[in-house]
Amino acid sequence: MPRSPAVPVAAGRSGRFARPGRFDDVPVLLVAVVWGSSYLAAKGVTTADTVAAVLVLRFAVVLPVLAAVGWRRLRALSGTQWRGAGALGLVLAGIFLLETYGVVHTSATNAGLIISLTMVFTPLAESRTRGVRLPGAFLAAAGLSVLGVALLTQGNGFTAPSGGDLLMLGAAAARTVHVLAMARTGSVRGADALSLTTVQLGAAVVVFALVAAVPGTGASPWAAATDFDAGDWACLGYLSVFCTLFAFFVQMWAVRRTSASRVSLLLGTEPVWAAAVGVALAGDRPGLLGLAGAVLVLVGTAWGRSAADRGRTAADAFDATAAGPTATGTAVRTAPGAAAVEDSGSASPGLSTASDPQPGPSRSTPSHTTRTPLRHTPDTSGTPGR
Repeated sequence: MPRSPAVPVAAGRSGRFARPGRFDDVPVLLVAVVWGSSYLAAKGVTTADTVAAVLVLRFAVVLPVLAAVGWRRLRALSGTQWRGAGALGLVLAGIFLLETYGVVHTSATNAGLIISLTMVFTPLAESRTRGVRLPGAFLAAAGLSVLGVALLTQGNGFTAPSGGDLLMLGAAAARTVHVLAMARTGSVRGADALSLTTVQLGAAVVVFALVAAVPGTGASPWAAATDFDAGDWACLGYLSVFCTLFAFFVQMWAVRRTSASRVSLLLGTEPVWAAAVGVALAGDRPGLLGLAGAVLVLVGTAWGRSAADRGRTAADAFDATAAGPTATGTAVRTAPGAAAVEDSGSASPGLSTASDPQPGPSRSTPSHTTRTPLRHTPDTSGTPGR
């Protein structure tokens, strides 16, 4: 299921993070576990006729809490920021719909592993838009991941992928679009993550409500709620409270306690937990081909994340060297799919910015602004709630 919207990763004034405590990693790891289990929870409460209704009910719990916590910051948003965040919310609605319809029609294991291809799609798309060549190791890892998905969707024999598998593949592509759109939407610059999360989810809920109101799209939220039993309400509460609220606020806390790379590493274990939960609790039996595919997806996405980040670090170091001492800009740190934030903490989700240009030391060496590109690894702290 989609994750919480991008969470800014801010360093202190010194550019360093506080040394993580002994147990600081535990809440972040719990978020990865919760997100990995969210696919099974969604299957437990959702049918093909209740997708839009369940999404409306789920965020009817989340939105009031987010609005109450961030009310003052919501009121401070400009009209341009509201419109920009609302537009991002429309993309987010598409992600939720694709993922939720997809998980209804495929296994929890397949859903969790296929959606992890976002970690491959995002660097590929970013490299195309920026005209940057990716490292050969990353391309090899991407090929390994794609091969893994092909095997994973075959189960015990070579057959056409299920409709749910294809929907999850579409959701991974849509999530990539959302990450890149956040990185390039200048209208949300300067807005805090909590406000942008709230506005995006609000726009998405409007879309869900409209879809639910269209004849033939399934039950209304009220009709779905009246048919829920205790187990359905438990699954819905789990998705709302733990997969969205808990995950969002833990990320807000964690990126101020530890490094972005550490948070990224822990959240990157989500596909492992999705596969473990699917096999252990849902009884998924992917067969030998499927197991081989699952291993290739996990290895390929982990290798691709590492290769892309190494390539980006080297490129950034080269750019900084080529720019020389006259280039100005504030260092930023980026978690997967999260916002890069200046030391002042004023950047928007997914957007890496540099400080305003300062006069150079001489007329012959004009100063310029350096723009730190978005990290290749997406967010998986990125989109709102799982």
